[in-house]
Amino acid sequence: MEIQEILDSLEKGKITSNTAKKLLSLYSIETIENFAKIDVNRRKRRGIPEVVFAQTKQLDEIKKIIKFTLEKTNSVLVSKIKEEHYSKLISFGKKSKLKIKTGKNSSTLLFYKKPIKFLGGKVGIITAGTSDIGIAEEAKLMCEAMNCKCITSYDVGVAGIQRIFPVLKEMVEEDVECIIVVAGMEGALATLVSSMTDIPVIGVPASVGYGYGEKGIAALASMLQSCSLGLSVVNIDGGIAAGSIAANIANRSTRKIHSK
Repeated sequence: MEIQEILDSLEKGKITSNTAKKLLSLYSIETIENFAKIDVNRRKRRGIPEVVFAQTKQLDEIKKIIKFTLEKTNSVLVSKIKEEHYSKLISFGKKSKLKIKTGKNSSTLLFYKKPIKFLGGKVGIITAGTSDIGIAEEAKLMCEAMNCKCITSYDVGVAGIQRIFPVLKEMVEEDVECIIVVAGMEGALATLVSSMTDIPVIGVPASVGYGYGEKGIAALASMLQSCSLGLSVVNIDGGIAAGSIAANIANRSTRKIHSK
């Protein structure tokens, strides 16, 4: 049972306090066959769901982690999935009667049991080019797992700078609480967006590019050296990190508005 279900059952007298205590004690760390320890209470403690870094894991290990995690909570993200594992994990999810969200060109999957409700927090996600979309979609899945609605606009980089102005107007009109900007090459788009709005901006350098400063190095350096205040930066291809920060900002802002 989820924690809220346990508390509701206790309130209605369906379970005893001792049973509730026993069930709640299980919401800490779940050990899986001595190869993984799952922080199943992270969602309640931090608002961030469990995320599985799949790049270095065996397919069978990933399946076991998904299964055990979803026995304790409603959703789990699996990121940086190897190409040969991607379709197999989708098949596993369908056989397990799980709901699955995918992202365009993304190596991330969101598995969940019950529908995920958007509770009011809004995040804007922008990419400089089409090659950056996979990382942006990774950030989007993370935000959606944290109950945020995402407003997206892709391929609006500084090579055609006029494209960004109507996009920013839409973001402001939609009242997004945070904007994620994914950009490779020189990564200039993050600075531009940050300089034109009072909305917090999170820059994600993408490992797109070649030559001097390839693989996101130039984009990372450019974002870190930005003259525009109000811009923060995560690691290269850090869509998950950007999504979690942006969703936390959006959800806190929404809670404060609703509490007034």
